[in-house]
Amino acid sequence: QDISSLLHFHGSDIVNGEIAPDNSMQYMVSVQQWGHHVCGGFLVSEDFVITAAHCAKDEPVRVVLGTHKLSKMNMSPCRNIEYFCKYPTYKNVEFGDDIMLLKVKTISLPTSSNANLKDGQICSVAGWGLTGTSLSTVDNLRVVNVSILNPQLCREKWWNGFPSNVICAGGYNTDKGFCQGDSGGPLVCDGVAVGVVSFNRNSTCTYPDVPNVYTDISKYLEWINNIVKTKKCV
Repeated sequence: QDISSLLHFHGSDIVNGEIAPDNSMQYMVSVQQWGHHVCGGFLVSEDFVITAAHCAKDEPVRVVLGTHKLSKMNMSPCRNIEYFCKYPTYKNVEFGDDIMLLKVKTISLPTSSNANLKDGQICSVAGWGLTGTSLSTVDNLRVVNVSILNPQLCREKWWNGFPSNVICAGGYNTDKGFCQGDSGGPLVCDGVAVGVVSFNRNSTCTYPDVPNVYTDISKYLEWINNIVKTKKCV
């Protein structure tokens, strides 16, 4: 089965999570087009946000910072986006490299090209996306714990054409994971952002049957650091 028939873009909301405690995830941002939330993202320096490359199908206009409630975004700092940098070889999520920097409370990134994640390690993912298939996006930021899955198991469940440089967590043998609207948000393990919400299978957010897929940030550190340092797309 071709992977392209299984993908669902704009990476999904948090399924069976809970409302994130106030001010607990101040690095989270809402990536918006024309005043509407389209993806999550996270602040990694004073003026750079990481999100998923597929979130720029239409050019993002702004990010909203410092709030867990989208209904209060008019009282929260908003920044227009000066420019954005997709990873140079990105085509679509089917081929991987689903990561993008937007120039506009930070969270740490991995310090090496190996995230050193363990099978079954508990991490968290947060977002404002759907809480189940056919439902609407939410006002309150929600968070859920998910387990890291073995890469070989992930490849077996996704069949042919699965991209490299990804992390799998949640969405398989569990009713917890992400759903549409969560794309671009971080997978956080031990206080470090290790992944970017990328894709799940079709739109089956209520009872996912294959692992949720995240872009592995540790594989893109050189690219990220070059852009943050030079403030130019490379």
